[in-house]
Amino acid sequence: MPNSSNPAVETNTATLTDPRERFAKPPFPAQQQAPPGSSRELKPPADYGENSYTGHGRLKGRVALITGADSGIGRAVALCYAKEGADVLFTHLKEEKEDAEETVRLVEQTGRRAINVPGDIRTKEFCRKLVDQAFSELGRLDILVNNAGYQRTYEKLEDIPEDEFDATFRTNVYRTFFMTQAALPRMQPGGSIINTVSIESFTPEPSLAPYAATKAALASLTKSIAKMAMEQRGVRVNGVAPGPVWTPFIPSTMEPEKVKTFGQNTTFKRPAMPVEQAGIFVFWRAMTPAM
Repeated sequence: MPNSSNPAVETNTATLTDPRERFAKPPFPAQQQAPPGSSRELKPPADYGENSYTGHGRLKGRVALITGADSGIGRAVALCYAKEGADVLFTHLKEEKEDAEETVRLVEQTGRRAINVPGDIRTKEFCRKLVDQAFSELGRLDILVNNAGYQRTYEKLEDIPEDEFDATFRTNVYRTFFMTQAALPRMQPGGSIINTVSIESFTPEPSLAPYAATKAALASLTKSIAKMAMEQRGVRVNGVAPGPVWTPFIPSTMEPEKVKTFGQNTTFKRPAMPVEQAGIFVFWRAMTPAM
């Protein structure tokens, strides 16, 4: 029976959304892009939270440094952080300039600052300069998101080139180590470091052997650094391990036929959209008490 003493109960017309149907499902159009891929060419488009994410000021006044935020999960994190009140400095490859400029546009639409820095995060010196730039241009550094990554699929182990195996570890593992080395000593208690790991850390696909190995290394590295960072600096370190996510990574690293069915084997019968991952990054940061 209606509760006449509580009108709010009677007029509540909120509806639930079935998460399985929230975003597009396979089959997707067969498509292939040259690495590193472009968000503009994704079909269907990725959802970065332009209209689907609402901020609540949980990161007001904070500064975040995000690696690889030109597209994919990184762009969604940058946009959602901005909607929560943070300014953002992020990295990208030179060939990702147009996507990076779109990230800047989206962040600036929220009223926050965005600085995009092209460069090679596989070098220790560049990582140090990024941290310096965050302080010199934005005045502080509260959040480090080690997100940039590299992957390629191979059906045969013997087909994986030595230089690519090395590049995968340098991009995914070395850069996380170098960025953390540079940032942690300068972060204040209450700061946060968040590493993008992967489901591949725990259930590796044979065709992604180098990538999966780097993500397993990142999971271990995250646990090692977390204890040290909290004990010595009062900084939280966490990892986010996404499953299949619809990003330019997919058509630029997989065969067109596999792209068509990407994410179909998940419980939701679809891949996640970047905005669905970004909410987790906001959660881990928002868990940190305000400084």
